[in-house]
Amino acid sequence: MNLYARRLRQAAASIAAAACLAARAALPTVPSPAEAAPAVGASSLLQAGFGMFTVLGLIFLCAWAARRFGLQRLGGGQSVKVVSSTMVGQRERVVVVEVGGTWLVLGVAAGRVNALHSLPAQALPAAPPASAMPDARLAGAAGLFAQKLRDSLGLAQRPHP
Repeated sequence: MNLYARRLRQAAASIAAAACLAARAALPTVPSPAEAAPAVGASSLLQAGFGMFTVLGLIFLCAWAARRFGLQRLGGGQSVKVVSSTMVGQRERVVVVEVGGTWLVLGVAAGRVNALHSLPAQALPAAPPASAMPDARLAGAAGLFAQKLRDSLGLAQRPHP
């Protein structure tokens, strides 16, 4: 029985040694002083900072170029072009849009767009000098048009101060 017990102890010791080796292999190891992470120096910080400022500079350069030269569509020319626009009220405006060979006069309000009139496209008239004052007939016509637009949009008349 003594021989049997000795072999049993040897087998248990070898199993325990194998389990310790397996456990040691599965655990993360602590790096030795020779494997320590390199210290971050001024040159690496300077290189990272330069790279970051270069990328930011490229982003701002692209934004400036897009604003300066405009973003062109890939499809070619524009099929819809705003010819003219004017404010009628605080949130209402009249917009003339060219679509193909037709001008559409649109009433634009908060959340709504109504087609007011359609006419064939025309050549744009020369702009009057800035010092020219509109006469009373044009001012009255503009007020009448503004009133018609408000009526068509269902807005109430505002008192004039």
